[in-house]
Amino acid sequence: MRLSIVTTLYNSGPFIEEFHRRATAAAESITNDFEIVMVNDGSPDDSLERAIALHKSDDRVVLVDLSRNFGHHRAMMTGLGYARGELVFLIDSDLEEDPELLRPFLATMERERCDVVYGVQAKRRGNVFETLSGMTFYWIMSRLGGIKIPKNVTTVRLMTRRYVRSLIRHREREMIISGLWVITGFHQVPQKIDKKPSNRRSNYSVLAKFRVAIDLVTAFSDSLLYGVFCAGLAISVVALFVMIYFVAQYLITGHILAGWTSVMASIWMFGGLTILLIGLIGIYVARIFNETKHRPYTIVREVYRAGSSNQRKPP
Repeated sequence: MRLSIVTTLYNSGPFIEEFHRRATAAAESITNDFEIVMVNDGSPDDSLERAIALHKSDDRVVLVDLSRNFGHHRAMMTGLGYARGELVFLIDSDLEEDPELLRPFLATMERERCDVVYGVQAKRRGNVFETLSGMTFYWIMSRLGGIKIPKNVTTVRLMTRRYVRSLIRHREREMIISGLWVITGFHQVPQKIDKKPSNRRSNYSVLAKFRVAIDLVTAFSDSLLYGVFCAGLAISVVALFVMIYFVAQYLITGHILAGWTSVMASIWMFGGLTILLIGLIGIYVARIFNETKHRPYTIVREVYRAGSSNQRKPP
């Protein structure tokens, strides 16, 4: 098969028919040998029923129905595991990214002879807070994350079969796909795009974005653990010199430092710091715990594909 278009469905009912029409037209402008793989990530609306209707009317639509909501990143990886094309075009179904980007992405891939062409926003959308929080996120990742994630990267990307085959070999249960895109390697080329505005509320709240940042750092770098060691060492050295100073002051002047304020402030400061560091180490331990259980990161309830004998098992 020449081309696979992969997308996920979550509250995608209002967009799915138009997405199918535009994605089909974009694919047909390149080849007639293609498929559209839709992964229903436990969508609470009528996305599944609409996708089943599309599958019945167009046998090029492959529908992977997950048993519940597993999350956007895991659903994308599952869809990539079912894709059979030599080229794989990954894109969200909400039409914030145009399916018509397929042709310019392919032209860039052929010109650059690369394995991945990925989209980056030409101008980041959002208010001042979102802009500043995004800048902070990328700054933290560049300093602590151990990997360099492109700024304002989007979901949409065109990938070769050998890249996708390597990407889905990653078996993390606690998955941050933007990090996996980077560490998989190969020759990757950015292309600026304009994302369309949407009235739909984002599934990523500020708290969710903060958690993604923490997960990225703890999943791809051990720099925070070294930071814990250095912080503990620095505090111990400072405490040692302070103790020497107080002892020396008592021996020379006979004066003893009095007052509960300094004692309570020290207790609160070091108590809070201890809880913070224990929590940080706990995050790493929790990741180890989740990975050692070897649970599947998605469970497929049913696959709708023309010719059921050709179904592939999930990755």
